[in-house]
Amino acid sequence: MPLSPPYFDSLFATSDDPWGFRTRWYEQRKRAITLACLPASFYDSIFEPGCANGELAADLAPRCHRLLACDASAPAVRLARQRLTDVPHARVETMRVPAEWPDETFDLIVISELAYYLPPAELATLARACLGSLTATGTLLACHWRPLIDGCAYGGDAVHETLAAETGLAGVVHHQEDDFVLDVWTRQGQSVGRAEGLT
Repeated sequence: MPLSPPYFDSLFATSDDPWGFRTRWYEQRKRAITLACLPASFYDSIFEPGCANGELAADLAPRCHRLLACDASAPAVRLARQRLTDVPHARVETMRVPAEWPDETFDLIVISELAYYLPPAELATLARACLGSLTATGTLLACHWRPLIDGCAYGGDAVHETLAAETGLAGVVHHQEDDFVLDVWTRQGQSVGRAEGLT
């Protein structure tokens, strides 16, 4: 199942929330954990590729001065723009990553439930694109479903192993459950406590 706009367009043709981001406690809880794992309370700039209908982007928006979200699916982009219509510092673009990538730098890049749809060569390209777009103090957060999805080459654990190996960033958070894995890597490799002088 490649990352193809027609596949995702077909999902959004029948529902404006095909994965239940708004209605499932699993998704609500996962977003809360994602936000709690961010090592900083606020960022100058955030990039979320594969934003779907914009639910996570809406939660990231209060944590930054500038938010860029994108998706390859035009219906998803329309929904995300509607979700963020009252957020003037956010913009949503139609973009298929990693072939299309913003010529900008970001303090935080969030890769959530996206990378396992990519073929191996594109996953490596995605990792290197993230690294190249991070600021000197930048952070990369990834969160993915762990079980293998039908048609995908790998599950969340393999995705995160590749991201870690290709970026070479220092891991500061690792959260693992039966369902999903979440990792945070930074250029500086400091824990929250160490960054605040507690250790």
